[in-house]
Amino acid sequence: MNNIPNLIVMLTHNDKTVLNAYDIFEKCKNSKAKFWGFKEEPIPLEEMKRLYSYMKSMGKTTFLEVIAYDEQNGLNGAQMAVECGVDILMGTVFYDSINNFCKENKLKYMPFVGQVSERPSILEGDIDDMIQEANIYISKGAYGIDLLGYRYISGNPIELNKKIVEKINAPVCIAGSINSYQRLDEIKEANPWSFTIGGAFFENKFGEDFEKQINNVCNYIEN
Repeated sequence: MNNIPNLIVMLTHNDKTVLNAYDIFEKCKNSKAKFWGFKEEPIPLEEMKRLYSYMKSMGKTTFLEVIAYDEQNGLNGAQMAVECGVDILMGTVFYDSINNFCKENKLKYMPFVGQVSERPSILEGDIDDMIQEANIYISKGAYGIDLLGYRYISGNPIELNKKIVEKINAPVCIAGSINSYQRLDEIKEANPWSFTIGGAFFENKFGEDFEKQINNVCNYIEN
């Protein structure tokens, strides 16, 4: 897809939402990032609703990424996304039941591809198999794909990212472990629809101040 990749700021560290997510968004709401999200745990649902409502009131596109590998927990995550009014559900292992629930509730769905396990997540599998899998999900109505490119332990993440973006005619988000300018260069070359950064901001990989780091990444991707 021909675009400048969109940064999704994830208010998460080690695949869990940080407890001061609301305060960080409050401080950084006027940064250049238009896409914001976090994970399904551990903050309470009512607090999640309040934060997503605030994000949407500030004109942000919102994401909930759910780390769920079985059908019931995936459905629970999708229900949570609907209750929170988010724009896009990311994650979960694909199930027809989750996909149908998302379509019924007009929720855009970007499931994982490949063999995903553990938390923080890791990705295994054959690249060609993942391409075939992704295309099946898209044909069934999924909006796009959540690709844990830099969590890939079965082969070359750079090759994986490029091939998936090239072969999937739908939005691809490269999620997780983007923690250096070298990886930003690789993101620019792969040219996905979007990519997430969470933990790297909390570890000051792109500067000191959280908002400045967001703007540093946005400016770097744009130039």
